[in-house]
Amino acid sequence: MIYHQIRIALKPDAPEGQVQHALDLLRTLGDKLDAVEFFMVGRDFGGEFHYGTMYALKDIDAYRTYMYDALHRQIDAIGIPLAANMVSLDLTDDPDPEIGDKIAQVHRDRFIDHPELLDLIENLGSYEGSGVPDDDSTPT
Repeated sequence: MIYHQIRIALKPDAPEGQVQHALDLLRTLGDKLDAVEFFMVGRDFGGEFHYGTMYALKDIDAYRTYMYDALHRQIDAIGIPLAANMVSLDLTDDPDPEIGDKIAQVHRDRFIDHPELLDLIENLGSYEGSGVPDDDSTPT
């Protein structure tokens, strides 16, 4: 199982209506995708972040399905501009010693296939974690 998590600190001027719309879309994504075993979208306590999400995905194929879903791309376009800072991380109990590399490859592929994502995250104050692009993700 891969537990994909996002922590989001909002910009001070993020309109509440747009924030709630983005949160609703995150919930819709969890509800609609068969690849998602279970999920949670809610407030984040204990740090600088305002909201967080967690999606439990059975395996790397489910992870790729989740990452490439069209609604996920729409959420990125709507939600990332509302964020000041963001952390993306993955926890897993998958015994495959290559699972970290496979997760990183999904992110590299996604940044190559959707270069507009780079523009979105480059406008964040900070972006850390498993979804951070590397030099191999930047289109030439």
